[in-house]
Amino acid sequence: MYVVSLSYKVPEDVVEFHLEAHVDWLKGAFEDGVFVAAGRKVPRTGGLLLSRADRSTLDASLAKDPFYVNGVADFQVTEFAANRVAPGFENLLDA
Repeated sequence: MYVVSLSYKVPEDVVEFHLEAHVDWLKGAFEDGVFVAAGRKVPRTGGLLLSRADRSTLDASLAKDPFYVNGVADFQVTEFAANRVAPGFENLLDA
């Protein structure tokens, strides 16, 4: 599994300008099964994505994100092997 941390590198008005396109991309990526969770950081300095896709599929999807294409955010991808989860989250366990 992968945790993707997005950190904004532009002013908030530039983030807002690209936000609708980013959300549209995100909806498609969820439909394609690339992500299992997504959300904003608090405070709003970026976002986090959780992916069960293989690395090449994840990278191909991220390359299409308008935040990436337009230089809105830096992306850090961290591989994570879940070996313990709370009841109800067994689908996140590393196979």
